[in-house]
Amino acid sequence: MKLLALSDLHGDYSHVESICEKAGNFDAVLIAGDLTNFGPDEHALELLKMFKEPVFAIPGNCDNPSILKLLDENAINLHNSVHEMEGFTFIGLGGSNPTPFNTPFELSEKKIGEYVGTLLGRLNGRSGRNNGKTILLSHAPPLNTTDKLPRGNVGSAALARYLGRFDLVVCGHIHEARGSVRVNGAQVVNPGVASRGQGALITINDRITVEFIDV
Repeated sequence: MKLLALSDLHGDYSHVESICEKAGNFDAVLIAGDLTNFGPDEHALELLKMFKEPVFAIPGNCDNPSILKLLDENAINLHNSVHEMEGFTFIGLGGSNPTPFNTPFELSEKKIGEYVGTLLGRLNGRSGRNNGKTILLSHAPPLNTTDKLPRGNVGSAALARYLGRFDLVVCGHIHEARGSVRVNGAQVVNPGVASRGQGALITINDRITVEFIDV
């Protein structure tokens, strides 16, 4: 499976077409939040209509929580949800852990832990669960992964506790921490800032490979 990963568009979709052309063929799109820059929600429709492939999306901390309704109607809204496709299990969580900026969509570490724990519990309770890989789409990165700023690591401690339960984590949020790292068995990928022409093509076969895209 090939996944096009985008994050942090902040309402600027001018590079998306070029990113797609450089990526070539892919099976689905993962959008890891900040589709808009504090709204309006409807602006995200322009982005979602650019793809013919299935689009999995979550809001970021710079999106208004009201964007969830738009994602329900125009994409596969993964926020606090589970979706299976072609033997892969996708779990999503939008917003971010608390920031100093009081942005529109922030969650406490306690709430993040409750959401992810409940979603994983739902997987454990399913009979006949597929044996494919489990992918987390999160706006915030787990702590001590792709989350380093000059003042230190600012990712979610709650997400970090669950890293061993995922094969792949696609996140964003920290513009300065683009990259791919492997922690506790999970490949964590921050595809970069799409409003600057950055993205990533993630190929999942026997192993996970990441190709960063710049346009």
